[in-house]
Amino acid sequence: MKKPTWVIDKERAKRAAAAETVWLFGLHAVRDALMNPARERLRLVLTRNAADRLADAIAQSGMEPEISDPRKFAAPLDPGSVHQGAALEVKPLDWGKLADLCEPGQGAPRVVLLDRVTDPHNVGAILRSAEVFGARAVIAPHRHSAPETGALAKTASGALERQPYLQVQNLADAMETLRKMGYILLGLDGEADETLETALARVGNLPVGLVLGAEGPGLRERTRNTCDALVKIPFAGAFGSLNVSNAAAVALYAAAATGAE
Repeated sequence: MKKPTWVIDKERAKRAAAAETVWLFGLHAVRDALMNPARERLRLVLTRNAADRLADAIAQSGMEPEISDPRKFAAPLDPGSVHQGAALEVKPLDWGKLADLCEPGQGAPRVVLLDRVTDPHNVGAILRSAEVFGARAVIAPHRHSAPETGALAKTASGALERQPYLQVQNLADAMETLRKMGYILLGLDGEADETLETALARVGNLPVGLVLGAEGPGLRERTRNTCDALVKIPFAGAFGSLNVSNAAAVALYAAAATGAE
């Protein structure tokens, strides 16, 4: 009996995911990946200088590095990659299920949801802020978002190894799952009437999902409609705007401060 097309596509996607690897680069990103027991590591390429600087992490990982000439660096990286003599081939991290990561439990959990934020540098910076302010997870759709890459890991400066970055099939469905778990979903929109501070004061210690869209287009219509409220970060001048990573940092700080009260 011939398999349905959707079954064939699902099996093909599963095989592709199993074969996928990522090259991390830069001393910070490689060190943190070497010291992360959850990270499946495949190949380590270092210059002699980088190997000396990462000696403790190499010993902890148990890997045998390939020593490479810095003028003919052996790792298959883009020419513009600032690798600092260190590159590590890995499997993408598996953070598990949304329901497990975001289970409210004790305290006032916060999560970040990204709607089509594709710049790896922005996502890396958001992961750093999410780790600093204790977010349960950063959630993005599989399609039209920044995948786990060396550039993202380098910008995250180690946070990728510790801060859950969960990519889901459908962002609106993930938002509905969070709502059923008790989360209040606040979408950031510069044209909104209510301020983030006012909304957080109203929400109090309930679980909060902060929803941010790509710079320019902002939140898609379905994402906007799935939010419980649209809020803005007020600015002092006649004109003001923040890029998405800065807006995420401000929103996470405000949410963390409210949850701690």
